[in-house]
Amino acid sequence: MKQAGSSNIFSIKSRLRRLKRDINRWSIFTLAIVLFIALPVIAIAVKLLAGPGETWGHLVDNLLVDYIGNSFFLIFFCSLLVLIMGVGTAWMVARFEFPFRKQLEWLLILPLAIPSYIVAYAYAGVFDYGGSLELILRELNLEFVRIDIMNKFGLAFVLSISLFPYVYVSSRAFFLNQAGNLLEASTMLGVGEFKSFFRLILPLARPAIIAGLILVLMEVLNDYGAAQYFGVNTFTTGIFRAWFSLEEPETAVYLSALLIFIVFALILFEKWQRKNIRFTGNKASGRIHRKLGTKPMKWLKFVLVLIPVILGFLIPVGQLIYWAFLTAEKVFDLDFIMLSLQSFGIALFTSVVTVLFATLLIYFAKWSSINGIKSISRLGILGYAIPGAVVAIGIMIPTLAFDKWFINTMDSVFGVETGFLFNGTLVALVYAYSVRFLAVAYNPIESTALKVSNSIPDSSKMLGIGNFKTFLKIEFPLIKTGILSAVILVFIDILKELPLTLILKPFHINTLAVKAFEYASDEMVMEAAIPSLFIIFTATIPVIFLNKLLIKE
Repeated sequence: MKQAGSSNIFSIKSRLRRLKRDINRWSIFTLAIVLFIALPVIAIAVKLLAGPGETWGHLVDNLLVDYIGNSFFLIFFCSLLVLIMGVGTAWMVARFEFPFRKQLEWLLILPLAIPSYIVAYAYAGVFDYGGSLELILRELNLEFVRIDIMNKFGLAFVLSISLFPYVYVSSRAFFLNQAGNLLEASTMLGVGEFKSFFRLILPLARPAIIAGLILVLMEVLNDYGAAQYFGVNTFTTGIFRAWFSLEEPETAVYLSALLIFIVFALILFEKWQRKNIRFTGNKASGRIHRKLGTKPMKWLKFVLVLIPVILGFLIPVGQLIYWAFLTAEKVFDLDFIMLSLQSFGIALFTSVVTVLFATLLIYFAKWSSINGIKSISRLGILGYAIPGAVVAIGIMIPTLAFDKWFINTMDSVFGVETGFLFNGTLVALVYAYSVRFLAVAYNPIESTALKVSNSIPDSSKMLGIGNFKTFLKIEFPLIKTGILSAVILVFIDILKELPLTLILKPFHINTLAVKAFEYASDEMVMEAAIPSLFIIFTATIPVIFLNKLLIKE
């Protein structure tokens, strides 16, 4: 027993010596960035120790069941709808040939360009009294038909038609690259295509499908604008109510912690799926051969694939364009142009900052000598999994505490009155955006960096050239495409982000997303059309870019 104990102590000591030997400045910088990004979650965890607020008991008795029930209702129905639309359309464009297939292949991604809260405004107008649907029904002598969309069923529909492309993209990639061999083998065994799809292809595609589905569900849980507009109580609306209406940060923190628990449970489920089912195949030989079919069946498939495009993009955009013509003179003025420039400026500046953080995190971890530092560095990208409202609360807690301490210190020690340094400033907003969207920048940069041969930096080391100089002179030009892609993607995500911006934006600063939300909240939904269209048409850039990436793969 003594020998075993001595052996364990020796092993720990040797590991500590190796750690001390291998640690360098890059390791320290990597850990500093990870800690910087993880601070909001740490702040929420520490705040939990203070106990719940005064209204927590009332919330548990009256509202918490509603928050949990509605959130899981949305998770269930959105999962069902996005799986039907996403997997169904992915299989049809991958397996069958029909009219306008190539065009529909990228049109199916376009709903991602429209934030869900904007889709909610558009459909509320379509189904409203005097709306587009009522006019159509009146022409058909069906005035008695009434559809109420302002409820949780309507919210599930709106979120599903906005987010199904996540499942479509991941499913389509699997079907195109790996379903061909499976179908060929099934045919040789005399198994029909219908049976092959449900018994073989669909189970093997499950990790890819689940990966897309998890992204959908994280966006569902992050949603505030659509849920608030439709009057559906969710965790995110509860966080806003607790923080702003009840002025109880402790209660908001407890709700945030519960929401984080649900999100991370979803992430663990996705990881478990990937671990349990893996499938790899030869990409080149696995290409699927499309079936032609009869002419009526071709046009039927065209209609079925077109329906999600109509519901998720054409109807909302059409409604917004109609409203824009009606309100252009009222909304589109010099103030709106300045607002747009301000919104674009904030998004562009923050996207550059976020991409800088992501690049540093990738390369600092690469230059570190410590085993496992790369795994630790990936903790920095978990911010995307955390809803925007939770990130905002997690940042407000430490920044508010620091600002109070700073103001009191300056007043008592130096007799100087100061304002907030971080809270309610652009600094806090930029920090929050960076935490939330670091993963969006990290992934394209990392995928590009992995294509650069290790022989290049190794050769530089042999010539006595440092890591940083090697990066600037050689590696940066090779990964600039990935960096540019990251800037574009983060720019669009920041432009669309609503809950985080609503909580942290300074009073004198506005964004297009917030302006659209303010119009809709003030029952001026028609006026929300122009800022919404500015967001949508700007957001089509990464959608087109994403489609090009998918074609190359």
